[in-house]
Amino acid sequence: MLPSGHVDSFARDNLPPADQWPDLVFDRAPGLLYPDRLNAAVEFVDRWVERGHGGRIALKSSESNWSYALLAERIDRIARVLVDDMGFVPGNRVLLRGPNNPMMAACCLAVWKAGGIAVNTMPLLRARELAYIIDKARIRLALCDARFRDDLEAARVQSTVLGRVVPFRAADAAGSLEALMAARPAGFQACDTSADDVALIAFTSGTTGPAKGTMHFHRDLLAICDTTPRHVIMPSVDDVFIGSPPFAFTFGLGVNLLFPLRMGAAAALVEQPSPPNLLAAIAQHRATIMSTAPTAYRAMLDLLPGADIASLRKCVSAGEHLPLATFQAWKKATGISIIDGIGATEMLHIFIAAAGADIRPGSTGKVVPGYEARVVDGNGHEMPPGQIGRLAVRGPTGCRYLADDRQKAYVKDGWNFTGDAYARDADGYFWYAARTDDMIVSAGYNISGPEVENVLLDHPKVKECGVVAAPDDERGAIVKAYVVLRDAADATPATVKELQDFAKREIAPYKYPRAVEFVTSLPRTETGKLQRFKLRQMATQSKPTESKQ
Repeated sequence: MLPSGHVDSFARDNLPPADQWPDLVFDRAPGLLYPDRLNAAVEFVDRWVERGHGGRIALKSSESNWSYALLAERIDRIARVLVDDMGFVPGNRVLLRGPNNPMMAACCLAVWKAGGIAVNTMPLLRARELAYIIDKARIRLALCDARFRDDLEAARVQSTVLGRVVPFRAADAAGSLEALMAARPAGFQACDTSADDVALIAFTSGTTGPAKGTMHFHRDLLAICDTTPRHVIMPSVDDVFIGSPPFAFTFGLGVNLLFPLRMGAAAALVEQPSPPNLLAAIAQHRATIMSTAPTAYRAMLDLLPGADIASLRKCVSAGEHLPLATFQAWKKATGISIIDGIGATEMLHIFIAAAGADIRPGSTGKVVPGYEARVVDGNGHEMPPGQIGRLAVRGPTGCRYLADDRQKAYVKDGWNFTGDAYARDADGYFWYAARTDDMIVSAGYNISGPEVENVLLDHPKVKECGVVAAPDDERGAIVKAYVVLRDAADATPATVKELQDFAKREIAPYKYPRAVEFVTSLPRTETGKLQRFKLRQMATQSKPTESKQ
């Protein structure tokens, strides 16, 4: 590895051993070779100011528009506060909490410019989830939208590490990040980071256990912008990007911030991007490129008659498989063919997609230039066209877990195994079959069944439980819990609601079990292991609406 610009070596010390890394391939598309010394924040913002484009709009919101010059100034002031007021040194991790808005974006970029590592978290996460992230990444400092501070303060009590929480967008300006920024001069010399210094730790939702921290370098942030956008989406500097996924999802970080900044375009940031709000924001900001999950496209279809989306010219989907019916209905209603894509937190962003004339409805698409993908059997041998196997990928980005033995399961022989089952046809198109792990993908959210199980087991009425995906016409799949109660007399609709409300308080509300079925026992192996595949079979055979609350 190149000499680091970090003083705090925690991230580099906790990278997986070199022999467990995926092969990183940089020569399969032009523009993926980067200088040894690289700071992503400089490339995303400062370069445009240097080129005389500082007056162009970078970020839009319902409250104001920020030019590239204004964004650069605020990034510098935040970076100065980090270094001068908070004892920050390069390599420190900084937790960022808040919805997509210009200050959240500026904080993330400022952490990179100061040589730090951003750990973006979703506003919906609860204290126990935040405390796990804080302790896993050894985070001592957090910048938090004041409206989302309560759960973070509760996490600080649970955590053994977190020291200071600095609010922004606070009603009481005293002690806020904005007040500290006002006391600092503009201008900040970017940290001399290496291209392979860690810039981002993105946490997965977890599949068979606790969430995994995926570590991505400064060059990785540029690589995702120099592949899918340049070769598939193909935006211009006049485009206005908009979308629903939060920055804490690497899908959202890319389409709602990094892609537009890399192209010198604008990002319209929506704090509460429900389908009605997203449609209203498209009209307000004259957005041209929208990114969201298939569930949102389905939900927006009924709202289109009263919406002004005349400015929209391209749509991107990821986060879950795009059903053919959704693609066809959106195309019929708008005339726009949705660009489908598959990515992974471990890969940072999309690596298979197709746009325009290359779209084959029902298929995810072809390999994005810069990446390689193949479908293999259990022994790693490539499958013939048309046969379903495990998806293996490699390219300029790849999986590097933070101090996690599960690295060996994700990376094998230099390839990243995403946990998806696919078939590849003779023309090179990839066709989705299923997930190969215990991840539940519901309305674009990745939800760990074991995580929900752990929460429900904390409820005094629950003796045992198993959580799997159940088919659902509206959301693709929902979280379904099979519960063994301590007292069978409690098997009532009131207990269903009690368990659901309990889950919503303990973890992000989108993870709660929308269906609960009480059973007398759970299927287990002779050694006592839960047989989730049998629960999945039961859920598939049940009516999609059974036991839903």
